[in-house]
Amino acid sequence: MLVLDPLADRIVDANPAAARLLGYDRAVLRAMAASALHPGQRPALIVFTQGAMAKGHWWSQALIPRHADGRSLRLEYAASPIGDDRLLVTLSDLDARRRRVIDGQADQHMRAGITEWQRMERIFRDIERENQLILRAAGEGIYGVNADGVTTFINPAAERMLGWLATDLVGKDMHATVHHAHPDGTHYHHHDCPIYAAFRDGAVHQVDSEVFWRKDGTAFPVEYTSTPIRDHGQLLGAVIVFRDISQRREAEEQLRSALAEVDSLRERLELENAYLKEEIRLESHHQGIIGRSPAIEATLRQIDLVAGTDATVLVTGESGTGKELIARAIHEASRRRDRPLIRVNCAAVPRDLFESEFFGHAKGAFTGALRDRVGRFELAEGGTLFLDEVGEIPLDLQGKLLRVLQERSFERVGEERTRAVDIRLVAATNRDLKEEVRRGRFREDLYFRLNVFPLAASPLRERPEDIALIAQHFLKGAARRLNIPEPRLTEGDARRLARYTWPGNVRELENVIERAAILAVGGRLRFDLPETEPSRRPASPLAAPLAVPLAGPLATLPTDRPPTETDRRARDRAEIAAALAITGGRVFGPNGAAALLGLRPTTLASRMKAHGFDRR
Repeated sequence: MLVLDPLADRIVDANPAAARLLGYDRAVLRAMAASALHPGQRPALIVFTQGAMAKGHWWSQALIPRHADGRSLRLEYAASPIGDDRLLVTLSDLDARRRRVIDGQADQHMRAGITEWQRMERIFRDIERENQLILRAAGEGIYGVNADGVTTFINPAAERMLGWLATDLVGKDMHATVHHAHPDGTHYHHHDCPIYAAFRDGAVHQVDSEVFWRKDGTAFPVEYTSTPIRDHGQLLGAVIVFRDISQRREAEEQLRSALAEVDSLRERLELENAYLKEEIRLESHHQGIIGRSPAIEATLRQIDLVAGTDATVLVTGESGTGKELIARAIHEASRRRDRPLIRVNCAAVPRDLFESEFFGHAKGAFTGALRDRVGRFELAEGGTLFLDEVGEIPLDLQGKLLRVLQERSFERVGEERTRAVDIRLVAATNRDLKEEVRRGRFREDLYFRLNVFPLAASPLRERPEDIALIAQHFLKGAARRLNIPEPRLTEGDARRLARYTWPGNVRELENVIERAAILAVGGRLRFDLPETEPSRRPASPLAAPLAVPLAGPLATLPTDRPPTETDRRARDRAEIAAALAITGGRVFGPNGAAALLGLRPTTLASRMKAHGFDRR
């Protein structure tokens, strides 16, 4: 017999029979650790002692003590508690028992019983060995705890994942060693642990959102199942099966990032497609810059010079002179032609939405921002951004545009992340930006940033030799859209078109051609144009109030020479100003300036814009 102290891992006492059986002096046994008597068997020893303390009795043949001479003994152990913390262990020599049976100290019936007992012993030993092999071969980490949370066994896979040896963990509080903190490092209390809950509530607990901590202090995400162990209805502990899911988490994160990138690219592609559809619809009839006048040839030479660079271009000119066509030609001749040309009509963007339009916004940045939105700068990444009517940008927002052009980076509205951008900028305006700077309506530093390479779009009246070519091009497009036979543009039609000064430039010419195609009879075009130049047309009956004395150079115009183009423009402007003064600024309606001048309201609006009238 031995008396053991399981918590201290100590042999408290041994009787002489135990000393003889084990080959040690009794005093030596009293000073020996129980695990030293059973080298390499600490997990099995803990299972045996903990089982005896919990059940009140325990029997085992799994423990193999080492004799003092170094040989292994095959003994049968039976234990029961004495007091609160000690065990009385009875040792029986299995080999001696077999020898007595063989030597005839039992009758034939006893021999038969012993033979059956030996067979059953072999069966149970084989089952135990198979169980040990399964535990060792399992790829998942497996360990057991008793009802006090003390570790009773641990398999090699768990040792590899945790970095601890079984001898380090068996007999210790497993939660305090490997499960003591949450992923963020905060303390994880025993009472909240699902592993311990299994042998309290008797339910199976499955968790995939926690971490185990290795011996080196690092954590790894785990998925585990804690299954309670019962014996005759009594909860004795739990078996925990866990696996390292670091690779799965990493793959999930990569998948999430990839999906987010796909969503971003899909959104960007959808926006690009929307832009392309809009541009095709609006500009399908613009196949290029048409003309052979010296002004057009000079413009094309300038385009060839600047297209190969990334220099910012400022295209100036009256409304309807084809500034966007010039921007497109620059883009198509540049190295960025495989990326999109993104157009922003600054005059059409509401003041409160300029930042969102240019830079995009994050979900929830303001009321109505239901999802992330890609701005025009980000959409034009790698391509060209065309800012039409750049002079219409509010003064307080021009500084933000300047910052993006200088730093080549921006932040979405409602987002702190800074995004780099690589774009080529082309701006266009029909305003005199120098004059706008002088009047304090346009930032001088932004003007210099935009005016790196100025390029002027010539008005149609300065290149009359191009009018017939452009008209023929528009006529083909109009006939195709209207699904009518293409009318014939005669020499007389061309001369008549060339005599007109076209204050609305190419845009007005396109409208006139389409209207003429609609009104054509028998293939002959009917143009809705004054028979003479606008500056010389007779006043309509409604225009009698215009007989107001004109001050300045027009009042003293020499009569010995025909009027120059400047004279005609000045007189035209003066007539419009006088009509607006009479009608109190009203353009439309039966009592408006357009009716007073005998013009269509849209034609008058185009001329007012060409002459720089402020609609306010």
